[in-house]
Amino acid sequence: MHEGSYFTYIMASRSHTLYIGVTGDLLKRVFQHKWRECGGFTERYNCDRLVWFEGQQDVTRAIAREKQLKGWRREKKIALIEKMNPAWVDLAREWYDLEPADERRALDRMDV
Repeated sequence: MHEGSYFTYIMASRSHTLYIGVTGDLLKRVFQHKWRECGGFTERYNCDRLVWFEGQQDVTRAIAREKQLKGWRREKKIALIEKMNPAWVDLAREWYDLEPADERRALDRMDV
């Protein structure tokens, strides 16, 4: 699916609140963020869209990159995202059969 074994990634909310993380299983970790299985920051601020990621072969390099990005000013993080993803689209939108937002809309229609 991706070239690396470990990933540094950025999740964002609709209002562009950013969360930076590292994982060995990007597909699973993004799913956990989307379905709010992680709790904490990403759930509180609804960071449910994958807007940037980078693969690494070595976990220490992925962690070092995560720390580097966390030390950057917000403007530099935004420039990094917009270089890969100018429209801030959810890069994982097509990875799953059902998105949490789709399920919420379906449940809202059933309440009518």
